[in-house]
Amino acid sequence: MRALIIGAAGFVGKYLIQHLHETYDWELYATKLAHETLETDLAAVYDLDILDKENTAEILGGIAPDYIFYLAAQSSVALSWKNPELTVDINIKGCLNLFNVIREIGQHPRILCIGSGEEYGYIRPDQTPVREDTPLNPGNIYAATKACQNMLGAIYARAYGLDIILVRAFNHIGPEQAPIFVVSDFCRQVARIEKLGLEPVIHVGNLEAKRDFTDVRDVVRAYGLLIQHGEKGQTYNIGSGHAIRIRSILDNILKLSTVPITVEVETSRLRPLDIPIIEADISRLQSCVPWKPEIPMDQTLKETLDYWRQEILFNK
Repeated sequence: MRALIIGAAGFVGKYLIQHLHETYDWELYATKLAHETLETDLAAVYDLDILDKENTAEILGGIAPDYIFYLAAQSSVALSWKNPELTVDINIKGCLNLFNVIREIGQHPRILCIGSGEEYGYIRPDQTPVREDTPLNPGNIYAATKACQNMLGAIYARAYGLDIILVRAFNHIGPEQAPIFVVSDFCRQVARIEKLGLEPVIHVGNLEAKRDFTDVRDVVRAYGLLIQHGEKGQTYNIGSGHAIRIRSILDNILKLSTVPITVEVETSRLRPLDIPIIEADISRLQSCVPWKPEIPMDQTLKETLDYWRQEILFNK
């Protein structure tokens, strides 16, 4: 079997490559943008601009993958407010280009198309934890593009028979995540205070929102199972099934700090709109594949903080 990871240079890609290598006897291929770096000897790596139809057809034609993990995305909510055009191009036009190329070259891979729990948007208390059949009400630009991607995937599965499985992945976290995401941002700030002797103040945005966090290593296990056993055209939530207040996450990180740190809210870190709670109902996923989160939150936070401690020391 041949598996292709599109958009493999991001946070999830390296973990997915490692997991697939360790778990399945598949030939692995991965793509990245020309300016990105992806250091791995576990997969053959190609440069791919998913918006370039000819480039996409050439790579797919040469590899003829059995499985495609579509990870390519502009995945930051904050950046989607600042650059909505880029977010639309990558998250909507990119996946549409992939679907059309597959149709035109006559391949029949299974495609796992990764969306987001942000797609549900503003949900009522009685809708929590949120199920896959809950009407979507996205509350930010990133979420709107991912909701559109999900709809397009379902349409192409029904209308053209493409073997597309759809995922709504809730917040996943872990070592090496970019600091534009909240947990990594907190850990990086703490590490900089510890290692560089900065003023012991951590700067934050909204701490009252509640989110469903899962270690990235648990998430990629679910991806590997779903691409084999998921139902064509079906959407699956992937998350822990439990929402945690951002303030609680921060408190746990501060307990791991070697120095006392105070907290300061910055208005520049507050988003134009913020959804109070996002929590996944994962019963559909668990009825399809034998999966549950295994890595405790405390372990994820410690390993993420330790990663930033090493990064700060190395680049000091």
